[in-house]
Amino acid sequence: MSRPKVLLLGKVFFATGPWEAIADRAEVLQPQASTREEFIKECRSGRFDGVVALYRAAVTVAGKFDAEMVAALPASLRFVCYTGAGYDSIDVAACTKANIQVANVKAAVDNATADTTLFLVLGALRLFNPAILQLRAGKWDQDCPMGMEPAGRTCGILGMGGVGKGVAHRCKSIGMKIIYHNRSPASGVDADITYVSFDDLLATSDVIVLCLPLNDRTFHIISTAEFEKMKTGVTIVNTARGKVMDEEALITALESGKVWSAGLDVFEKEPEVDDRLVANKRVLMLPHVGTYTQETRGQMEGWAISNLLSVLETGKLRNRVPEQVDLTFDA
Repeated sequence: MSRPKVLLLGKVFFATGPWEAIADRAEVLQPQASTREEFIKECRSGRFDGVVALYRAAVTVAGKFDAEMVAALPASLRFVCYTGAGYDSIDVAACTKANIQVANVKAAVDNATADTTLFLVLGALRLFNPAILQLRAGKWDQDCPMGMEPAGRTCGILGMGGVGKGVAHRCKSIGMKIIYHNRSPASGVDADITYVSFDDLLATSDVIVLCLPLNDRTFHIISTAEFEKMKTGVTIVNTARGKVMDEEALITALESGKVWSAGLDVFEKEPEVDDRLVANKRVLMLPHVGTYTQETRGQMEGWAISNLLSVLETGKLRNRVPEQVDLTFDA
């Protein structure tokens, strides 16, 4: 009896043990292409015909799963098991139209991302970046700008999912008052964490942290009008997705002094970073490494593999992205 076919897009670096269970149960195919164009041609050649599921790492030869890519994938494909939590690189509507179910990673990214967010909150408030740059330039005269302490300040968290809750816990531990805004009040939130309206969060926060997914509703959720509603001297931290914030509006707010400092792990046009952000010493930056630990990456791979294994054993995913949760798919 022939084994089901699965397509491996990218590499498995850490969860190699769990991957052996896939190799034992399925015929694993890998692309020979080295570019997106070559991969599309390879798909159209029929080489992957019969593939029912694919494992997609964050970085692959295929690039973004847009409508063009989805149309090129084999007609037999029914499941995409992605190793990321944010899935804005996958056109879910196109997948749904093609009868393809999509799974992302749940929970595994929460702690590492929350840790990174706390680092950026502290670093941006204390203005550690100018001090680091000064030290690396061989100066020890401590004439860099003086920062502010987090204790007693209000941290407004936009998005109270797993990451947001982790950020709330960490920022509470350093003496910050926590408020948040979500589409609706979140469950499992401590009694001393207050749900507020979006406008109230903008108006009363000393530090605003973005912890929400990128979708049609959240694209540029922070732009010029929102900056105008904020306190003068606010600190902005973004570890979500670059496009949830209008980067041009952020730069303007930084240059005017409306925003006192910023901590960024994500950028609107990454891997390109605007030169004005690079030049601004009050912007503490990381190259999208919020989940970049061996433990978290292993858990992310493991979650995607468990979804793939569930498909092979039961014909179902462990989880589907929210847009597909209530939908019915053809067998």
